[in-house]
Amino acid sequence: MRQEQRLAAILGKLADAGSVTVTGLAEDLGTSVASIRRDLQSLEEQKLLKRTHGGAVAVEVIYELPLRYRLGRREEKRQIAEAAAQLVTESVHSVGLNGGTTTTELARLLASTRSLKVVTNALNIASDLCPRPTIDLVVTGGGVRPESYELVGPIADRALAGISLDLVFLGVDGIDARGGITTHDEVEAHTDYCLLCTADRVVVLADGSKVGKRAFSRIADIGAVHVVITDASAPEEELEKLRGAGVEVVVA
Repeated sequence: MRQEQRLAAILGKLADAGSVTVTGLAEDLGTSVASIRRDLQSLEEQKLLKRTHGGAVAVEVIYELPLRYRLGRREEKRQIAEAAAQLVTESVHSVGLNGGTTTTELARLLASTRSLKVVTNALNIASDLCPRPTIDLVVTGGGVRPESYELVGPIADRALAGISLDLVFLGVDGIDARGGITTHDEVEAHTDYCLLCTADRVVVLADGSKVGKRAFSRIADIGAVHVVITDASAPEEELEKLRGAGVEVVVA
């Protein structure tokens, strides 16, 4: 198991239990105690946990996990991405993608389809799509947000001004019928808003853990969203509220 996979697994166990032990992690992950200690030190330096004698505990403040550690719900995200790809019909000639694990899965699916113009502010998505001969790629520019590999801020916002797209797919950190769509960072939220304003149709991709939740910064009111694609773990009462607000809900 690579270190990046171990770090993601450690954070997952910490989220579930609130604390972990070095020996328990070494046994569960099939690695040495010394490697686990180095992993815990690395995560503490990133303020993602607090080490204790013989283990670690969750930090009191909930931090946004960097994209490279967000490995959970892989199957659900793949299913959501597959459902989203079905919306890219022959009549769709241009799409926009912001950053995130689910939009990254979608980008990989679109890379093997017909000719398509793709606008993105995500460096990792741009890297995946750049060598694909069927993709006409446009990258916004902007300041780099390391947590999500996204280009955000005034340069990105200006690049999006005047662009018209058929579909925009947005990954979000929360979607709520009253609170709208939200994310952790206010600068990212404004760039996401500029991206959705380019679209004839806005599709939100959100696994069930994000439905009915709100993050710090609002991207837009729920009225800006045409479709939300989620998975079967999403709370049904929250989905009904979204439907009541006029949003089409797709459960992948």
